[in-house]
Amino acid sequence: MIEQLLTFEVLVPWLASMAFGIFVGATPGLTATMAVALIVPISFQFSNPNVGLAMIIGVSFTAIFAGDIPATWLRIPGTPASAAATLDGHAMAKQGRGGLALMLDLICSCLGGLIGVILLILVAQPLATLALKFSDFEYFWLGVLGLSMSALVCQGNTMRGLMAAMMGVLISTVGMDVVTGVPRYPLMETLGSVDLMGGFNFIPVMIGLFGIAEVLRNVTAGASWSGASIDASEKLSTKEALRTVVRYKWTVLSSSLTGTFIGALPGAGADVAAWAAYGQAQKMSRHPEEFGKGAIEGVIAPTSANNAAVAGAWIPALVFGVPGDAVTAIVLGAMLMYNITPGPQLFEKDNDQVNAIFMIALVTQFLLLPAGYLGIKTFGWLLRLPRRVILTSVVVFSVVGAFALNNSMFDVYVMLAFGVIGFFLETRGVPLAPLVLGLILGDLVERKLRTGLISSGGDLTPLFTRPLCAFLVLILVSALVATPLMQLIRKIGRPTQ
Repeated sequence: MIEQLLTFEVLVPWLASMAFGIFVGATPGLTATMAVALIVPISFQFSNPNVGLAMIIGVSFTAIFAGDIPATWLRIPGTPASAAATLDGHAMAKQGRGGLALMLDLICSCLGGLIGVILLILVAQPLATLALKFSDFEYFWLGVLGLSMSALVCQGNTMRGLMAAMMGVLISTVGMDVVTGVPRYPLMETLGSVDLMGGFNFIPVMIGLFGIAEVLRNVTAGASWSGASIDASEKLSTKEALRTVVRYKWTVLSSSLTGTFIGALPGAGADVAAWAAYGQAQKMSRHPEEFGKGAIEGVIAPTSANNAAVAGAWIPALVFGVPGDAVTAIVLGAMLMYNITPGPQLFEKDNDQVNAIFMIALVTQFLLLPAGYLGIKTFGWLLRLPRRVILTSVVVFSVVGAFALNNSMFDVYVMLAFGVIGFFLETRGVPLAPLVLGLILGDLVERKLRTGLISSGGDLTPLFTRPLCAFLVLILVSALVATPLMQLIRKIGRPTQ
């Protein structure tokens, strides 16, 4: 099987698609979903289905990793799954350790993807069965659990973090009612904007909050316009990164397991997995106060989880034909074009094709190492250009990225508006990451709660009596109680002077 994949016919388009994934993932506004959607028509030009699948799988993993490159150096997430990387990754870059942060991202992305693929091979059917047991109520609690991460990612500033998260949830309610289809706010009818009917897409909002706000911060800070954006003396220390990964091996493992599990839940996605792993790592850390200030674990956890989630999303896709996220939804359509029908029968009737998919996913993790390294080096070289060039490029790419989503100037205006809002919030000490998380999960939380209540006839008891719901509630309460409880224990155990 491996001999059939490592041929000139397969490797050339495979590596070319991974290079394309690096470019798309590192460009703010161009998501991994967009990269896969663009590569699928090209993959149909090859009669060998393994070539097309290698291109699609390769582009999805590399795009998710590449989003960490601008997130670390510019504090602009290349993809939504990289938003968590802006916290400690960018903090390390400001400390002159951006090269180390990105090498950790690369190695942990490969390891996270590798663990996710191995779990996909070993436990695909049991995990997919568990995922299918999730009703609307379980998804509601999963969303609430994700929102509770706001308190974890804002150590020492919990109330402002929760306020930002609730602000994100409020923004997510703009548009049509998810059940009745009626415009929510009279202002929408007053303005007569058709664009407002669709609400705010979180990608232009995210680009504005992190990208345009960062440009405004640089402009108002009086930074040198002729100086380089990053230190030219920064080195990519592979040995130091490997030693660090070995030191934090349990963080890599636990985050990868979390990412795979969340990725296997249809609709959850790599962005939710990254935030969940980040919060989990902070809870387990001996130094939670360092998170957000350049903590190694804060870099390792989300990047291990988001690539593992990409592998996890293939579990329900392959076993039951249910897409785990937008990427696998596109992949399912591509597989049907190749006369490959996902589902339980695929494992019985075409086990060789299943093994080929598994092998492609495994080999992709190893090919990601050289592809990602070249991507880091290339973007590192570009970022040594004068600051005025970089900041101007950030604005241009931000505008292009926002416009490219729907070919709409409305998204560009949204991006610019939230850039100003993000700059203002940061000057007031309000963190931006929970706002993005609230915007992403707000729609999920509301939709699942309301559809669940409709199915139960308005009965709230399934929210607490269903076994999986009770388990998620227990995790939620434990997460919220753990921090103050540990602080109290440390205070009691501290010797009096």
